Amino acid sequence: MKLSPRKILTFIALSGLTFYSNAQETDQRLYEIIDEVSADSIEHDIRKLAGFGTRNTFSDTVSDTRGIGAARRWIKSEFENISSKCDNCLDVFYQKDYVTPEDGERIPKEAWVVNVVAIQKGTKYPNRYVIMSGDIDSRASNTMDFTTDAPGANDNASGMAGTIEAARVLSKYDFESSIIYVGLSGEEQGLFGGKGLAEYAKKNNWDVIGILNNDMIGNIEGVDGVIDNRSFRIFSEPIPPTETERERRMRRFYGGEVDGISRQLARYIHDHVETYMPEMNPMMIYRLDRFGRGGHHRPFNDLGFAGVRIMEAHENYNRQHQDIRTENGIKYGDVVEGVNFDYAKKLTAVNAINLASLAWAPPAPAKVEIGGIVEPSTKLRWDAVEGDVAGFKIYWRDTTAPQWQNSRFVGNVTEFTLEGIVIDNYLFGVAAVGKNGHESLVVFPSGTFR
Repeated sequence: MKLSPRKILTFIALSGLTFYSNAQETDQRLYEIIDEVSADSIEHDIRKLAGFGTRNTFSDTVSDTRGIGAARRWIKSEFENISSKCDNCLDVFYQKDYVTPEDGERIPKEAWVVNVVAIQKGTKYPNRYVIMSGDIDSRASNTMDFTTDAPGANDNASGMAGTIEAARVLSKYDFESSIIYVGLSGEEQGLFGGKGLAEYAKKNNWDVIGILNNDMIGNIEGVDGVIDNRSFRIFSEPIPPTETERERRMRRFYGGEVDGISRQLARYIHDHVETYMPEMNPMMIYRLDRFGRGGHHRPFNDLGFAGVRIMEAHENYNRQHQDIRTENGIKYGDVVEGVNFDYAKKLTAVNAINLASLAWAPPAPAKVEIGGIVEPSTKLRWDAVEGDVAGFKIYWRDTTAPQWQNSRFVGNVTEFTLEGIVIDNYLFGVAAVGKNGHESLVVFPSGTFR
């Protein structure tokens, strides 16, 4: 029986010696987190968000019942309520940037693009962040129309409600790294909220592990006629747009065309879902986003951060970016009736277990190098990692395989030789393994040696 690559034997340090333990191949806490996610809570929050009428970025900011101002104040109050129940474990604040019509063709007037941020600080690595995002804003058929009703129940109250629910569940735990739960604005006008927060992260020297952008996680009835409540897509770009000319040349000779940091994040999510939620069908989509379209992970990718988009497998275009109406017997509009709350619960749990595992894991090795040209074996070396590290794990796979196929735990060393494994036939990576069994993202080699 072949185990999932990350179902490793836990290494326990005792009296200076290291022993195998078969007792914990998975972390029971992740199953508890899955069970804690509530479809009822998600439904309540989706209905609340849709009830603001429109959440267009340029809609009313004064009313307490309608418009994006009321929506973001409610989201902030929800994060603050969650924080009050965990001894103020969340740092909740607005992050905002000013935009004018000169900034884009979808900006009808000057306005503040306001994000709502809640940070759960890590106990050991407070400046390392893994982020879950949903979008606050919604739109009608005309994105410049900021007065017409646009409930945005699936796009994207579902992702926003999932983010709030993840905060509610995960705030009950302590993590080594920090977790950020954020509602981003200005998505429909050109990804301005994500751009603002990504620049804020860069300015403040955040060490961003990655962002899990959730945009439409509640629809199971596709416009293609398919009804599917188990499949979902993970979009990720193959390599960072910030790669240097040296890195591009290295890829030509050493490989790595689909091994960028965002693709490694996508593989991590895919593997954890297969391990902890085997009833789900995660689909790795080798694309930044849907064909010719965009999402709020892209501004983070643009600055060199890892980021993926998590969303439903089958979209219904009649229910997104549409005025509410009926034409030729077809109902249009993104209303609550089009959302499946149990499905949104599943995708929220997908996020929660991956946020938790990444936040419990040690930092990834900062630098990995590989050698073995014209030799019968492959050699790897990497930088040591501070913290409660049990050791390191080498992964390798066929050059045509989408997922890591093979792995070997090699102990707490900084170099290792895979005897009899010819470098030409495989791709390789290294992850750090914590004493709690959680692993960092896999790091693809960035240099060579002989």
